[in-house]
Amino acid sequence: MAIMTTDAVAQEAELRRAALLYASFDAEVRADFGSGGRDFATRSGTPGDPSKYVFEKGFDAKAFRIAAGKGVHGGALEAVDVLPNSGRIFLPARGHLAFKKGGWGGAVSLWINTDPNERLKTTFCDPVQITQKGASNGGIWIDFTSAKPRRDLRMGVFPAVPAGQKAIGEDDPQAPLVRVPGVAYRTGEWHHFVISWRNFDTGKADAHAELFIDGKWQGAVKDRAIAMDWDLDKAGIYVAVNYIGLLDELATFNRPLTPDEVSLLHRQPGVLGPLKK
Repeated sequence: MAIMTTDAVAQEAELRRAALLYASFDAEVRADFGSGGRDFATRSGTPGDPSKYVFEKGFDAKAFRIAAGKGVHGGALEAVDVLPNSGRIFLPARGHLAFKKGGWGGAVSLWINTDPNERLKTTFCDPVQITQKGASNGGIWIDFTSAKPRRDLRMGVFPAVPAGQKAIGEDDPQAPLVRVPGVAYRTGEWHHFVISWRNFDTGKADAHAELFIDGKWQGAVKDRAIAMDWDLDKAGIYVAVNYIGLLDELATFNRPLTPDEVSLLHRQPGVLGPLKK
């Protein structure tokens, strides 16, 4: 039996104190911890005009369910189908992010288990997307692209688009992306993702966002002016967007995470479990 050092205990406690949201998916499609709303809702496009959204409480239990005992720790969220009308489930951003005009930071962590090259049904898939208006208009996200024969994985941190201007294109070399080409994940493998950011919405070219996969640093977007410019009551933490597979241990934090904290989340998938109490 391993004996934890005082430093290790303190690091785990500090990580839990920084958490704003935790969804273990052990027993319910619901968040276990957070000062915001813990129940998932659904956003769908309007047929004929997908730019107009319809928001509904709850979710399709045939498409999203708990896979008991199949998670990286305990149960997991199992997404078995894509919702119609560009539908997606979300938790409210209010209470679960440290967003503040004038400058803020944070992080999001989650685990996924899928084969993006065989199981996904659509041209794109976002395991997590945090936004109000859209992925390229004030959005923080991870996605799988339509690249063949293997999909690419990307982290995007796209600033809000001022009125009358166009969003930067995702194919623009200057787009705020970290790209991981040719992902070869297989069903049955668990992979851990963390996006950690600081200095968003400062009005200065000092933003910094990093992507970690399986505890390892993959790249960063830095020295950019990146403002989400959200109305926090209208923003959401969208998960399993067009995703087929298992998703587990979703969490957000009130500050950027250190590489050591990212490593801890990867080594100990259940480290946030005590927050359920």
